[in-house]
Amino acid sequence: MDGVDAFRRIADDIPFGVIGIPAAIAAASEGRDLKVLVTLDAARVTGHLVARRDIKTADALRGKRLGVNRLGTGAWIHSILALDHLGLDPQRDGISFVEIGNVPQLVQALEAGGIDAVVTDPGQSAQLRGKGFSLLLDMYPANISGVQSALVVAGPYSRHHPDVVEKVVAGLVEGIGFSLAPRNEEIVRKTLMARMKISAPAAAEGGYRNFLSRANRKPYASITAMRNMQRVMALNDPKVLNVKIEDLADDRFVRKLDESGAIDRLYESYGVK
Repeated sequence: MDGVDAFRRIADDIPFGVIGIPAAIAAASEGRDLKVLVTLDAARVTGHLVARRDIKTADALRGKRLGVNRLGTGAWIHSILALDHLGLDPQRDGISFVEIGNVPQLVQALEAGGIDAVVTDPGQSAQLRGKGFSLLLDMYPANISGVQSALVVAGPYSRHHPDVVEKVVAGLVEGIGFSLAPRNEEIVRKTLMARMKISAPAAAEGGYRNFLSRANRKPYASITAMRNMQRVMALNDPKVLNVKIEDLADDRFVRKLDESGAIDRLYESYGVK
C-alpha cells in the first residue's frame, strides 16, 4: 500500500496513522481532510548519500542512477535535496532515478550494482561504508531542511473527538520519552536493528546515536521543513502547491502539553536530559 492509499484508510477506516509528510501533502492535494499533529524527526534531513565503491566525489554522479522508493516521495525528495546541495541537477547532469521499493531493497540494489547511489538511513550507511561503499554527503550537518514521519489524524475525527486526539498525542510523546531514556537503550537498539535490517554492531551504534540526535523532543510540526518538502514534490506534481501547509499542520495538542510543562516532567521522569 502506498502513502496516499494509506491516507485513504485513515480518512475512511481508522482515525490515526504514522506515515510520511510527503504522503500527507499529496493526500491533502487530492482534497483529503487531514491534520498533521506531530512530526517525529527533527526538521533537518538526516539521510546519507551513499554511492558505489568507485564513486568518490559528487561530480562522479553525473550520468549515474539513483535508487528511490517512488518518484515524488521520501527517498526521491531526499535525493533531490542532496543533489541540489551538491550543485547537481538531474536533468542537466543526466542523473536518472530508478524506482525499486523500500529502503532495505534499495540497499540491496546498491550492493548488487543495480543502482549507483542511494540516500539511506545513517545506520544502514554505516553498514555499507563498512563494506567499502562511499559516503558522498551527510545531510544532517549540511542543515538541509526537511521532515519525514508524522502522526496524522482525519480532520473530522479531530474536530469531533479532541479529547481522544489529545490522549493519543500524549501517548506518542511518552513513547518518545521511553525511547530516549538511557535505561531503554538496549531495547531501542534492537528495535532499530530489526526494523532497518542492520546486523553490524558498529552500524547499530551509529543508528542509535543518530536516532538520539534526530528525535523531535518537542514534536511540533515544522512549517518551514514541510514547505521545503512541498517545494521539491512540486517538481513531480505541481498541484501539491495548492496545499496550505499552515492548514495541514495542527500543533495545538503538542502546544498544550508543552505549555503545561507536561513534556518536561515526562522527560525528567525518564531521566532524559
